[in-house]
Amino acid sequence: MPAFDIVSKVDMQEVRNAVDQANREIVNRFDFKGTNTTVQISDDAIVIESASDGRLDAAIDVVKGRLVKRSVSLKSLAGGDPKPAAGGRVRAEFTLNQGIAQDAAKELSKHIRDAKLKVQVQIQGDQLRVQGKKRDDLQTVIALVKGLDYRLPLQYVNYRD
Repeated sequence: MPAFDIVSKVDMQEVRNAVDQANREIVNRFDFKGTNTTVQISDDAIVIESASDGRLDAAIDVVKGRLVKRSVSLKSLAGGDPKPAAGGRVRAEFTLNQGIAQDAAKELSKHIRDAKLKVQVQIQGDQLRVQGKKRDDLQTVIALVKGLDYRLPLQYVNYRD
């Protein structure tokens, strides 16, 4: 029986490369001189810190631009509200969404079931498995989910015939 998985993953190497490129650009740009603006990455977050709100917004734009150029969807970023930091500085922390949360998986599953296609949808941890007797039904499901423009970046992997 043909099947495929719907997942939401971020390529961390591309995120690291984008952050490195953004750091290089921030160091070299004249409008960031003297603001001591930093961009740091951890396993599941990107932290941007600067001396003022204006420079923080500019640094966020630089990072987002670099992420887009590296083909990382901005849907995978969450948070980013400016908050005061030590020494009169401003900080924004973006978390990276990995996997499909349980409520989002239920919502996607409901959308697929409401389409009245002859497929079965199973929630398996942080991904969805879609099975059907016909390959055409699976392709219709992929087109349906792409048409939803969902709030998470979704990939369709592990296709088996």
